[in-house]
Amino acid sequence: MKKLRKINEVEKFETIKEYINNAINKYPTNNAFIIKNKKNNYRYITYKQLGEDIENLGTGLLNLKLENKRIAIIGKNTYEWALSYISIFCGVGVAVPLDKGLQENEIIMSLNRSKADAVIFENTYTNIMEKLKENPDNQIKDFICMTEEQNFESLPNIIKTGKELLEKGNSSFKSHKIDPNAMATIIFTSGTTSMSKAVMLSNNNIASNIYDMSMVESIYSTDVNIAFLPFHHTFGSTGLLLFLSRGATNVFCDGLRHVQENLREYHVTAFVCVPLLLEAMYKKIMTEVEKQGKTKLVKIATKISNLLLKLRIDVRRKLFKDILDELGGKLRFIVSGASAIDKKVAKGFNDLGILTIQGYGLTECSPVLCAENEEFIRYGSVGKPMLNVDMKIINPNEKGIGEIAAKGPNVMLGYYEMEEETKKVLKDEWFYTGDLGYIDKDGYIFITGREKNVIVLKNGKNIYPEEIEQIISNLPYVEENMVFGKEHNDDLLLSVKIVYNKDYVMEKYGDIGKEELHKIIWNDIKAINKTFPKYKYIKNLIITDEPMIKTTTAKIKRYEEIKKIEK
Repeated sequence: MKKLRKINEVEKFETIKEYINNAINKYPTNNAFIIKNKKNNYRYITYKQLGEDIENLGTGLLNLKLENKRIAIIGKNTYEWALSYISIFCGVGVAVPLDKGLQENEIIMSLNRSKADAVIFENTYTNIMEKLKENPDNQIKDFICMTEEQNFESLPNIIKTGKELLEKGNSSFKSHKIDPNAMATIIFTSGTTSMSKAVMLSNNNIASNIYDMSMVESIYSTDVNIAFLPFHHTFGSTGLLLFLSRGATNVFCDGLRHVQENLREYHVTAFVCVPLLLEAMYKKIMTEVEKQGKTKLVKIATKISNLLLKLRIDVRRKLFKDILDELGGKLRFIVSGASAIDKKVAKGFNDLGILTIQGYGLTECSPVLCAENEEFIRYGSVGKPMLNVDMKIINPNEKGIGEIAAKGPNVMLGYYEMEEETKKVLKDEWFYTGDLGYIDKDGYIFITGREKNVIVLKNGKNIYPEEIEQIISNLPYVEENMVFGKEHNDDLLLSVKIVYNKDYVMEKYGDIGKEELHKIIWNDIKAINKTFPKYKYIKNLIITDEPMIKTTTAKIKRYEEIKKIEK
């Protein structure tokens, strides 16, 4: 099958330790991380320092008798989180990243399900850990706080102990033998359609994904990556490891409201994020252009620059300098994943001179299966397969749509203690994704929806909700939307729940009542209906300004939302 073309020559390794050590040796004086404290002072961690911190922490953790043990990590994206994760991978045991948004009972359940022996936690979880520590049935042996905290062992103290042991000649961490194909991490899926599954990945699973991405995407040692996506998610953690393997600098986001400010502050060049944020950023930029009366000017400039690009003359960054400066002026590369991005938004950023690509993957695949790159972009697609990944469509229908299956060294070992679930998705080395899509004549892959989300009407017609949602999301006041089938007279009534932007509505329509707003939105939905065959008509509309229940990568939890609506 047609795949992405290799654009970089890179070294291949089987473990994360080899990738990190290679970067430390090549770029010792580069900044691996820039950390800002509460007083807005900056700390610079070079690759040399990172290497020392990994050895110190790894040695300290082994001193706690945690060799080959399972160590959970929970907290927001910080240097301490990243350091813990990498150190565990590089010669301690099995890392178990947990979602920082979990409730207390879910944290305990995840620790129990993974059979964690230790937990490294941010101090905001101190109360939960104290309760757990006092519980006689608790299985956790070591509770480690990321900062100094009374009644708990701390990361700084373990690092200090590890350093002292190293100075005395302790080489337990350095000499630890890593089996590249053994379980190295247990990662819980986001569970948008069912209870989360515990995915087992090896060093080689993730290392092979880093190798594949390094061959087809241009990432440089001069890049500054903003670590926005949560590290407990493979898209966030593998992304971080990819940038570290290339010698890039990594910085942290102060929060959703501060993204643009942070892009300017750190002169960010690379940004891996979710479509929801990108679409909101683009809408904000275009709204500002409209306010300044420059919409026509930008359209003309875009046409001119696109004509010049055909002649291999690129003037985009000069032509749109004012707009790019709002994003820090240095942003050159955006990767969007986790769900589909609006074609107009992806093209809009590319037209401005910021290479914006889409990828596709799953936790079970470490995570990336396919992507676009600077040579291969087809709006609406998720690109072509990675060089070491094979993909195919299972049981395609008359339109070529079927379940997407993938095979490659990045595919998981299986679900932890879920043998039957593993058998359902792993068949003859092929991983059955549960996603529906098709492959066009040029090898580009298009996702049409999730198999479990397909709405099947009584007349046998299949409706892919994501297809309709993508069109509804183009309405300027729509923050997010979900299309679903509502039980009605022994059939399903095609319905949509729309979360509208209060500020936009106020600015455009003034202080109107909800009933009046419902009429305005309903008229827009009726206009959209006319572009579809009748069986795809939306017949029921719910509007709200309250955000939907989502995973940490901004995917709507459909099952929970539908339950909420039914109530």
